[in-house]
Amino acid sequence: MIRLQRTNSDNSDFQALVHRLDADLKIRDGDEHAFFNQYNKIDTIKHVVIAYSNNKPLGCGAFKAFSDDTTEIKRMYTSDEARGKGIATAVLKELEAWAREKGFSNMILETGFRMPEAIALYTKYGFERTENYGQYQGVEASRCFLKKL
Repeated sequence: MIRLQRTNSDNSDFQALVHRLDADLKIRDGDEHAFFNQYNKIDTIKHVVIAYSNNKPLGCGAFKAFSDDTTEIKRMYTSDEARGKGIATAVLKELEAWAREKGFSNMILETGFRMPEAIALYTKYGFERTENYGQYQGVEASRCFLKKL
């Protein structure tokens, strides 16, 4: 059974999962990793969800305010051994519920074209491709998505 925990970026399980995510992204991003990595700092994230099974952290995700009505999904990750078991879906749904509770009406996110499983997940759950925003404008490797909550 999956247990979800709401926390923040001070959580050591979250930090460990993000470390694994960053190692994966370093390989996938290749030469572009330094560019993307600069926008993925976790020191000020206040809204984190961690998925556990038998007290083992298997996945995570977070959001932070982008504007008054829009939040940005950050640091979505599922460990290799837990993929295909609904972890990312559970985390994503919990993040959406929490964002609604906080009064946000939109969610945005950026992922890379080298992350087809992430793109498939977001598309399946109602995110639609949108123009690249902020620092991702003009970045060909980026794929940005929007969902109305």
